[in-house]
Amino acid sequence: MPSKYLEPLLKQLALEYNCAPGDFLRPDNIVTQSCLRENRRHYSDEKPFFHMATLGQNAVITADRKLHPFLRIFAREKGRALFEFPSLLPLERELSQYGYTLMSSFHMFLPKHDVRPESRYPVQWFYGEAIHPFYDKAGFENALNGKNCARPDRIAVCALDGTAIMGMAGCSEDAPGWLQIGVDVMPAYRSRGVGTYLVALLKNEIIARGAIPFYGTSLSNYHSWNIAINSGFYPAWVEIGAKKKPLS
Repeated sequence: MPSKYLEPLLKQLALEYNCAPGDFLRPDNIVTQSCLRENRRHYSDEKPFFHMATLGQNAVITADRKLHPFLRIFAREKGRALFEFPSLLPLERELSQYGYTLMSSFHMFLPKHDVRPESRYPVQWFYGEAIHPFYDKAGFENALNGKNCARPDRIAVCALDGTAIMGMAGCSEDAPGWLQIGVDVMPAYRSRGVGTYLVALLKNEIIARGAIPFYGTSLSNYHSWNIAINSGFYPAWVEIGAKKKPLS
C-alpha cells in the first residue's frame, strides 16, 4: 500500500471501528464495541450493529455488545476467511436472531498510480450547488449522491458529445477530506473508455485539492473494478456490515 495513504486510512478506519490504527496491522482479529464518532464516514445515524473490515491480513469487527459472545468464537478464524461464505453463513443466522441481515461486501480502492489520460472527449466541470440540477435527471445514480446533506456532492465532471452527456463521474464527501467517486456512462457510449477517462480526471482533481479520493464496488462488478484499476486505483480494503431486516 502506498505509504502516502496508509496512515490516513488507518486513522479513519480506527475512528469508525473504535480501535487503534495499528489494530488493522496485527496478526490477530479484534472485536470492539460499536460507537458513533465525529468525522466518520456518514452512512447512518445509528451505531453499527455489526461491521467488519480487513486490509488483507486480520479482521477488525465493531459490533453491539449483544453479539460479542458469538463474535469471540467467530473471530478465532483467520481474518480473511471471515469474509468467505462458510463464515458468513453462521454469522447471518446469528444476526437474524436480532432482526438484522448482512449487506453486500464493499471492495474499496485507493490511488496508486499517477494516470494522466489523454484528452479524448470534451468535458465540463461542476462544483457544489452547480451539481444540484442533475438530481432531477435520471442516469446519474452512481455518480451523484443526491440531496444528502451528510455526504454532499462536491465535484462532478461530464464527457460531452456535442450537447449530449456521454457520462459523468462525481464525488461525495463521505468524511472530511475523504471523497468517494462514482461514475455513470450512458448506454450508447459504453465500451469507449469514457468511465475510465472521467474517473482518472476526477481522481487527479481531488488529489490536486489536497483531499483523498476513494472508490468502492461490489465483488462481482468487474467492469467497475477495471475502471478503478485503469484509472490508477488499487484494491486497499474490504468491508461488510449488517442492516435491519425489512418489516414483513
